[in-house]
Amino acid sequence: MATFTERMGPVLLLWLALCLSGSWAVDKGNFKTCDQSAFCKRQRAMKPGESPYRALLETMELTNTRLTLQLINDNNKVRLLLELYRLQGNITRVKINELKPLKPRYEVPDVLIREPPTEPLSLLSQDENGVVLSLGAQSQRVIVSARPFRLDIVEGREVLMSLNSRGLLGFEHLRMRKDTQADPEVENKEGTDPANPTETAKEEEEKVEDGMWEETFKSHTDSKPNGPSAVSLDFSLPGVEHVYGIPEHADTLKLKTTDSGDPYRLYNLDVFQYELYNPMALYGAVPVMLAHNIQRTMGIFWLNAAETWVDISSNTSGKTVFGKMLDFVQGSSETPQTDVRWISESGIIDVFLMLGPTPRDVFSQYASLTGTQAFPPLASLGYHQCRWNYNDQEDVRSVDAGFDEHDIPYDFIWLDIEHTDGKRYFTWDPHKFASPKEMLQGLLDKKRKMVAIVDPHIKVDTNYKIHNEIRSRDFYVKNKDGGDYEGWCWPGSAGYPDFTRSDMRAWWASQFAYDQYEGSMENLYTWNDMNEPSVFNGPEVTMHKDAKHGSWEHRDVHNLYGLYVHRATAEGLIQRSGGVERPFVLTRAFFAGSQRYGAVWTGDNAAEWDHLKISIPMCLSLGLVGISFCGADVGGFFKSPSTELLVRWYQTGAYQPFFRAHAHLDTPRREPWLFGPENTALIREAIRQRYTFLPYWYQLFYLAYHTGEPVMRPLWVEYPQDPATFALDDEFLLGRDLLVHPVTEEGARGVTAYLPGKHEVWFDIHTFQKHNGGQNLYIPVTMSSIPVFQRGGSIIPRKLRVRRSSTCMEHDPYTLYVALDNQRTAEGELYIDDGHTFNYEKKELIHRKFSFANGVLSSVDLEPNAQFTTKSWVERIIILGASKPSNVTLRTADGENQLEFDFDASMSVLTIRKPDMNVGADWSVTLQ
Repeated sequence: MATFTERMGPVLLLWLALCLSGSWAVDKGNFKTCDQSAFCKRQRAMKPGESPYRALLETMELTNTRLTLQLINDNNKVRLLLELYRLQGNITRVKINELKPLKPRYEVPDVLIREPPTEPLSLLSQDENGVVLSLGAQSQRVIVSARPFRLDIVEGREVLMSLNSRGLLGFEHLRMRKDTQADPEVENKEGTDPANPTETAKEEEEKVEDGMWEETFKSHTDSKPNGPSAVSLDFSLPGVEHVYGIPEHADTLKLKTTDSGDPYRLYNLDVFQYELYNPMALYGAVPVMLAHNIQRTMGIFWLNAAETWVDISSNTSGKTVFGKMLDFVQGSSETPQTDVRWISESGIIDVFLMLGPTPRDVFSQYASLTGTQAFPPLASLGYHQCRWNYNDQEDVRSVDAGFDEHDIPYDFIWLDIEHTDGKRYFTWDPHKFASPKEMLQGLLDKKRKMVAIVDPHIKVDTNYKIHNEIRSRDFYVKNKDGGDYEGWCWPGSAGYPDFTRSDMRAWWASQFAYDQYEGSMENLYTWNDMNEPSVFNGPEVTMHKDAKHGSWEHRDVHNLYGLYVHRATAEGLIQRSGGVERPFVLTRAFFAGSQRYGAVWTGDNAAEWDHLKISIPMCLSLGLVGISFCGADVGGFFKSPSTELLVRWYQTGAYQPFFRAHAHLDTPRREPWLFGPENTALIREAIRQRYTFLPYWYQLFYLAYHTGEPVMRPLWVEYPQDPATFALDDEFLLGRDLLVHPVTEEGARGVTAYLPGKHEVWFDIHTFQKHNGGQNLYIPVTMSSIPVFQRGGSIIPRKLRVRRSSTCMEHDPYTLYVALDNQRTAEGELYIDDGHTFNYEKKELIHRKFSFANGVLSSVDLEPNAQFTTKSWVERIIILGASKPSNVTLRTADGENQLEFDFDASMSVLTIRKPDMNVGADWSVTLQ
């Protein structure tokens, strides 16, 4: 132990002491503010209305697919190249780079799923003040103004969005360091750049500020060999008061203005028990913002992987409801407007303007760029049981048996870092997990699965095969001096594989093969943690920015690192099965495009009521930017929840996409049956409710995979013209048809849920009580209450025979819940496949549409060319808002017969018993 302690060093021991102590709180001093981030401070100091940039209209070139135009900074005469593209699907792309940079600037690879297809641009008019281009759709135009440079996108007479309207375009050109450059030939060579003939003279006048060529934070110095390289651009959104997205932040769904504090920060960091309701960076970064008002939804995708800050201001910020009413009464002509400014440390400006106009259009536009949510295995939508750590194989066996003993279903049990041999990933502790295949087979016999953690920091140990192979292949990230970068993490001294390299990712993927990952089986899946990357003794607990990934600095690629780890791992799980089986990989760090590789969670939360509440807007924000498979640690990772909080968290988590309980090493055990029979029953019921809805969850994820629409979504997505929904984030929709308002207040005796849709009706799924839409409904609650409503006009298939795991329910029958709207109609869908392979891509699936109209419930095939069969049948049909029929007739290919039914006149609920037709067949049920 002494040797291990010496190797770990004092920094790691301090970290562990903090992690394992009872004092849990983020040390904000470990993380930069904008003022402590030199490039953010410089860019934020720019004053609006003083733009030095003008467009050189004589340099304009227009082809069928793009416009190029040079911009010049009149202060230093440096020229930039503007490229503008009209893309398919009502998207405009704007790129700005140096015309002739000293060396190439980083452009983000591997995030776009393809080079976006373009559509023709045409010139409408041009004079000395600017040019007007047609964007084709709905009289949309781009107006490029020359002095100062400004770009407006208009539709008819309405300005949709403006770029550089506040004059805050900033582009720090690459340059030689003047105070150390002693070679006159090099200086002269730089000064003769034909694109910038007077650059040298002007540069001499430019002020060298602190942090441009070297920056120190706490004990860490960033050498900045390329000097200042920041880029920034402002966007104005007339008519917009509500903006969303740019996760990950522990904040409200509607983004706040940042005038009086720091901007929102996007920089993947291992933040130890994060604080709530502030703009600090967290584990992931998706640089996508959505803007919404009654008329339109739009999106801005800022494709840059460096540290990024986002400022938001609004001309209506701070106005009270009374103040806004006074403006209206007095006829105030001020149009609401939100202004957004993006600031990144390096790279180029590459921005996609997604012009909607509907929320679904924006989801589709973003999906066309970065792809859709990976279609997960059905079992991964069940319940996951985790903690740091299950101690050994006997502990796993005991916990597994406990679920059976207490009649609680689950699908996955998880192992954290302690399962390994000394934090060497891809290994097992030889004493505690001596027979991993025996353990996995025991789970497989019950149709259950396991997840084991594989982190991207690799123990520096010459007796460790993984380390030796990475070093021999020269796959580690390098430090600024060219040696292998090393930092402290869970194993002690660790190296960090360079996942930006495709050959490194291919090698990593190969390590998941069954003959490489000793002890692994087909029911073992993977969890990537600490992949920001986390470096305990690094600046801000992450990698030094001047570390090297080939010719690029870490500062250029930082926010991509976690995506690359996630991608390589998912590809490994696919390859191990010969491309047959779908992977399941959970990641903590993420970027735009991470949705293609699996699930994310909200990181190291705490057992506090506010952390339960914040899980809703955090997952809603992720869903809006493509990442639907999101959840929070049920019960809270740090601290110990009260039994009331634990129960309420299970009730909430059961209706969030990723449903996993997890807890810190230092917390008491909290398996669902450890809190007395009454609480066990409440938790059991919440988990069982999850399993009854698995057909609906699965269909929603199939839809997300096809369309990019979020599974868990804010109400405004479905009710875009109802301002009452625009800032709601204590309730949410699952698809279109389930509205969930979890109980997240301690000691609550009631909640008030907003039921949207003035002409709609909603049915309580537990009582079948009918409620009108367009109202705030007070709902009395007890500890067993989970307020959930089904939309009138929908049909939701459920499986009510809950078994020990989702796989055990594969062939079980369905109950159809038909909730009628005011026109006495309803529709819904059912999707079925084998639940775990990619065979759905070969049309091995069932996709049915259910419709109810004019007293007839019918099922038709949405995929008539598909080939798949199921043993499942319809055992019950429950129609909410029904009238009593005199008879009920089933018609199938085999003929027709009369069905038994019950009618509850007090609730207008019709129950049709034992229709018993195959759920994959054509049939109709007629009420007469």
